[in-house]
Amino acid sequence: MRRVLPAVPAVLVPLVGIALLATAGCGIRATTVPVDVGAAPSRVSCDTPAQPAGQSGAPGFRATVELVCGSQLVGVDRIVAMPEKGAVRDPAVQAAQALLEALERTPSAEERDAGFSTGVPAGLTAGAPKPGDPAGTVRLSRKPEDLPPVALSQIVCTLAGSDTVSAGPGPVVLGGPDADPPRAWECTEAVRSRPESVPTLGEIVRPSASPS
Repeated sequence: MRRVLPAVPAVLVPLVGIALLATAGCGIRATTVPVDVGAAPSRVSCDTPAQPAGQSGAPGFRATVELVCGSQLVGVDRIVAMPEKGAVRDPAVQAAQALLEALERTPSAEERDAGFSTGVPAGLTAGAPKPGDPAGTVRLSRKPEDLPPVALSQIVCTLAGSDTVSAGPGPVVLGGPDADPPRAWECTEAVRSRPESVPTLGEIVRPSASPS
């Protein structure tokens, strides 16, 4: 027995034909070719904005603070205010504390618009060397190797570039709050270009033996 299909009204025949042609000719096909969905997001400029003059009456010094921009370290010139002396009177330690506070501070709106950020956690402080530490040692309130790599890179390169903290080109000697010996950390081009990849421990610095 043959099955009889219901007749299609004549008025619908052209519409069905048009629908079939549209499906055959303009259907969405799977493709492995990347589709251009528009322009890529604009890159950050990393242009360092002009810095305002220091606060009236507040002692300070000009320094280069290393911030993160475009996944790299970029130096920003700042007038850094010296903190109150308190119990620490070592000028190098005071300068290190001032630089830490500058690194911890959220970049200005203008700096953020240019792509700048910081990874240094708030509340980090600088302390004086312990007995037996090499000259120029800065003791942080946290062990340097426990800090996020980006934060450590920022601190090392900022302190290394400060004439007040560092005696000259070369490593920065940092220690933690415990009795562990300090370590020497160096700011290299590799550190500046990839600040997130600096988990390598610095070289342990031990005081030289006193002459007999």
